[in-house]
Amino acid sequence: MTEDLKKESKAQVGGQAVMEGVMMRSPHTVSVAVRKADGTIILQKKPYESLTKRNKILGMPIFRGGIILIESMVLGIKALTYSGDIAMQDEKQKDAKEESSSENKKKESLLSKLWMVFMVIFSFGIGLLIFFYIPLVLTELLGAESGLMFNLIDGVIRLAFFLAYLFLISQWKEIRRIFEYHGAEHKSIFAFENTGETTVQAANQYKTFHPRCGTSFLMIVLLVSIVVFVFLGKPDTIGERLLRLAFVPVIGGLSYELIKLSDKFSKNPIVRLFILPGLWLQRITTREPDEKQLEVAIVALKAALGKDLPENVVLDES
Repeated sequence: MTEDLKKESKAQVGGQAVMEGVMMRSPHTVSVAVRKADGTIILQKKPYESLTKRNKILGMPIFRGGIILIESMVLGIKALTYSGDIAMQDEKQKDAKEESSSENKKKESLLSKLWMVFMVIFSFGIGLLIFFYIPLVLTELLGAESGLMFNLIDGVIRLAFFLAYLFLISQWKEIRRIFEYHGAEHKSIFAFENTGETTVQAANQYKTFHPRCGTSFLMIVLLVSIVVFVFLGKPDTIGERLLRLAFVPVIGGLSYELIKLSDKFSKNPIVRLFILPGLWLQRITTREPDEKQLEVAIVALKAALGKDLPENVVLDES
């Protein structure tokens, strides 16, 4: 690899699979590429700069992890909503070959934004219920008294819930399709980071397991939360339970720093042991993509990096 390519490939690029597509995020751009039913790839590309880059305090270690976690969730839901809108447009075109009026498009855009807000609130609430509140209740029912034992049992239950959740959703055909795009995202990023190339041929040579994956990050969050909560002891009151909730950004921040370190020293044998659980978990959340799926991921990656795009890409300027 030339020195220019080495320098370029150091740029941190992350992504997320969406419905029939991939979202990619570079330090200055967020792009979403989606394959339409007619085979064309529609691309949405927008400038974006993290709060951690705009504010020195928020960019400090620990602080930045919580901010990036929230930003990633918001951007991810926006990307999923956008890909869902494209899928709905394809369905409407099957039923009727007429375009919506300008007024209808405005209504659809408003409904889309309202739906996104609802999904953020709903997802956050369900997440708290399943992965925070219910494990606490079950641990209390098991009669754990000491702070250490209580938090160990609570952590194991949360981990079991997380694994069961991933396994169950992986059985859905639609989710397996998204997991294939997840694999395409990882393979294309691997190719860029190792060779600087952004081609389907280069991406095809790599595995679908990436140490910086969100799945690995969530695994680290669960493990770090056990350690942090041990120091908080057994929560006997509502106030003590809410205190745990207040520590979630701290846990996210610590986990982010750990995953950055694990990526930096991924060839170290001890570090490899640390990241192995997350890589194993990706056997559930990623699938081997086909070349068409890799093509979509490469388009999203090129757009995020400001590279030239293939002719079959339609830019959505709305």
